[in-house]
Order: sequence, then structure tokens, then C-alpha cells
Amino acid sequence: MSGPTRWMILLAMAVLAMVAAAYLMMAGPRMYEQTHIREFQAAMPPAPAGSVPLEDWPPALASSAEAAHQNSPLELKAASAARGQAYYGYYCAFCHGDSGAGDGPVGDSFMPRPADLRAAKIASYSDGQLLRASLLGTGHDPVLERVVRAQQRWYLVAYLRQLQRQDSNGGK
Repeated sequence: MSGPTRWMILLAMAVLAMVAAAYLMMAGPRMYEQTHIREFQAAMPPAPAGSVPLEDWPPALASSAEAAHQNSPLELKAASAARGQAYYGYYCAFCHGDSGAGDGPVGDSFMPRPADLRAAKIASYSDGQLLRASLLGTGHDPVLERVVRAQQRWYLVAYLRQLQRQDSNGGK
């Protein structure tokens, strides 16, 4: 076979392969049999009677300035404190330490050192004052008010109250 004939055969085979591939991609049976499951079209089952959506609880504050005049809507239960402990680990433990004594690894480099969250002065704050100080206090402004989600804030207060109770009971 001469050179031009060989190239014509190779070109014809390449064209046939492209046509076959295009046919399989566009007209193959799989394209018509695929199901379209769109998450936004799925119907959610109805919520149980009397339930409150998580996004709506606890009630969010319009601003942290309003917090100083409010009491926590959460009851001081172990579940609220346990959830608050997780959020404390996310946002606070690096500076205030695991026990709240102000001895966290990042806080050791601060001047002044982070507050001991178990101190009597801080324990005397109302729930709202404690929340406001935790969001806008020294070293926090304006970061924590933007970072801590409104639905997580009161859980932090619940955990801080548990830390303070443990310290006043001698660590129990």
C-alpha cells in the first residue's frame, strides 16, 4: 500500500470512530433511561406536631447589644451544656483553656491573659452580660460576633455556667 492510501484508510477509520462515539453519547439508550433526582424537588415529610425547627431555636438576637438585657432561653440541662461544650471547644478553648482558667495554648501569648471564666466576677454576670462579654469583650471584638452563629450562642452560656458551678463545688 502506498503512503496516501494508508493515510486515507486511517482517516476514514478515525472519522468512523468519532461518529460511533458521538452516536453512543447522544443517542445511546442510557441517556434516555437516567432518572433525574433533584434534591430541591424532593418533598420533606411533615415535622412532628409541636416541634421547633433547629434554625429557630434558641431565638437569635438582632445584635449582641440586646443580649445584655436578656436571660438565656435555654434551661440549664446537661444536654444544653454538652452542646455548649462542643462550641466552647470550637471557639474558646484555644485561648481560655479546656477548664476555662485562661491558660489555653493561644491565650498564653496574650497580654493581658484571657480571663478565668470561672472567676466570681464573671459568675456574677447575668446571662445576657456573659453572652455580650463573650462576643465583644477584650480580644473578641469584632471577630466572635461575626463568627459564632446566633443559634450557638446561648449554648456557650449554658456551658460556662456549668464550668462555674463545677468550680464553686470544688471541681465536681
